[in-house]
Amino acid sequence: MPELRKILRGCLAGNKRDQELLYRRYAARLFGVSLQYSGSHDEARDVLQESFIKIFTSLHTFSGDGSFEGWMRRIVVNTALEKHRNRYYLNKVDDLGYSNDTLPELEATDISGMEAEDLLNFIMLLPPKYRMVFNLYALEGYSHKEIAGMLNISEGTSKSNLSRARAILQKKVEIYLGIKKRMNG
Repeated sequence: MPELRKILRGCLAGNKRDQELLYRRYAARLFGVSLQYSGSHDEARDVLQESFIKIFTSLHTFSGDGSFEGWMRRIVVNTALEKHRNRYYLNKVDDLGYSNDTLPELEATDISGMEAEDLLNFIMLLPPKYRMVFNLYALEGYSHKEIAGMLNISEGTSKSNLSRARAILQKKVEIYLGIKKRMNG
């Protein structure tokens, strides 16, 4: 990726053209990440804008080890988390009526008849407290312990919010597939 290295050197030197090239190269993908963690397109745009400011101001800290896109993705996720922490309060596990050990079991739902975009839209419709935990766990691969630390909640709250998100998604998918089946059959 010699072209990317050249663009990064230009960004580090404060070259506006290279900053624009970097933005154009990654903005769409990072907007998708931002959208997963935001409640609306406007909020996702704000997160993306703040993220790129952080990317440009902390570019000197990127060591070159690992994926540059992964490094930027982490900045976007952390920026969305900051916005989320400032805006929303996550329910405590006791508020949901689940103990840490007795989360409801979910049945598997066949989603083969769904488009990925439909499923992502359902995820976006989750309440923010559930969407954040779901995305961090299911899409980013964080553990409940890591999520608890990031969101300043207990591991039990993380587990219960994930369980509740899955239950909501399962219900939405079942309704969607039922409607789709009736329309096609």
